[in-house]
Amino acid sequence: MGGAVSAGEDNDDLIDNLKEAYYIRSDLVERAFRAIDRADYYLDEYRENAYKDLAWRHGNIHLSAPCIYSEVMEALDLHPRISFLNLGSGTGYLSTMVGLILGPFGVNHGIELHADVIEYAYQKLDSFIKTSDSFDKFEFCEPSFVVGNCLEIPPESRQYDRVYCGAGVQKDHEKYMKNLIKVGGILVMPLEEKLTKITRTGPNTWETKKIISVSFAPLILPKHNVNGKPKTVPLPKYEVRTLQELARFCIRHTLQMTTDRGESQSRSRGSSFSVGRGLAVAGLHKYGPRFKRRRVHRRRCNALVLATRQVVGSGMSPSPLDSNNNQGGRVEDEEAARRETRGSRRGARGARGLMEEEEMVEEEVEEEQEEEEEERETGELLQVQPAVNVLRERILGLPLPEPLKRFLLYYRNK
Repeated sequence: MGGAVSAGEDNDDLIDNLKEAYYIRSDLVERAFRAIDRADYYLDEYRENAYKDLAWRHGNIHLSAPCIYSEVMEALDLHPRISFLNLGSGTGYLSTMVGLILGPFGVNHGIELHADVIEYAYQKLDSFIKTSDSFDKFEFCEPSFVVGNCLEIPPESRQYDRVYCGAGVQKDHEKYMKNLIKVGGILVMPLEEKLTKITRTGPNTWETKKIISVSFAPLILPKHNVNGKPKTVPLPKYEVRTLQELARFCIRHTLQMTTDRGESQSRSRGSSFSVGRGLAVAGLHKYGPRFKRRRVHRRRCNALVLATRQVVGSGMSPSPLDSNNNQGGRVEDEEAARRETRGSRRGARGARGLMEEEEMVEEEVEEEQEEEEEERETGELLQVQPAVNVLRERILGLPLPEPLKRFLLYYRNK
């Protein structure tokens, strides 16, 4: 499933394409997608396929198409401090993006059938926490995963605010899935070849909305029994935060908020990204705002050139001549000819104006291309703009023992 949007040159280009196709519709979801490079969840030998709008599978490792994840993230209607359960959590890519929105006081759980995939997911999670430039721009809810079949959750288990199932659900398991969400909660799952959003409006009432047609592998039915009874899979535990962890959250939050306020005063008010609650997104675009503006402007220029060519072509095309020799229609023919002559003159004037505008646009495009070529030669265009991690610098500047500073930095090396 996938192929709904064009492939991107990099993660940001892929997100731009998803926005243009209206799969990503909210700033919050866009920030989460930009913060995590999809290619980081691919095996190294398959990274060149990461920015295509296609699903990917290697053995038990699987990633859905970007357009599917976009629809899922939008449908879940995420916000801080809620609980989330991912059924078939896979590589942890989706759970990590969700964690950026939930914040440190949310709940982020996942169940995965294959133990080797959970090991892979924890490796990717550790890499994100230790090395990603985006980690310090968010307040993160770290996901927890358990091995098991999502159809073996005990009926008396806790319910969640948001649940996503990453495998095809048949009609006879619909009620089971619905009972995993609280009243007011949202369940998103592939149900009978349709990505479906179900909102629980009461103890026994639900609202259902079909989103898009999808094709998912079906849920794998449980096989194991214990003493003749179905095996049950315990969900991850709700962990009580230690005093040290709470202190770390509060200190980082205070430093981040004061940093955000300082940056927001220096930025123009017209910015499309507001900063707050740890969602500092300035600089998330890999090559910086100038590179992004140039790419969007070039697309608009090309579209305008194409549109003007079509208008000029249609305005200058000659009308077919009437070969009828009927004398009674001569006056009407002469009047029609005069109208056609006047219209042709107006069309010619309009065409000249459009051609002049087209020439100006083409000249501007050529100037940009020349400028890009010069910057490529100097290495300026494609060089990632170095960003200062203000939160890290502020923590390192605190009058605290080094071990405590490293604890506040989550023992990150960058």
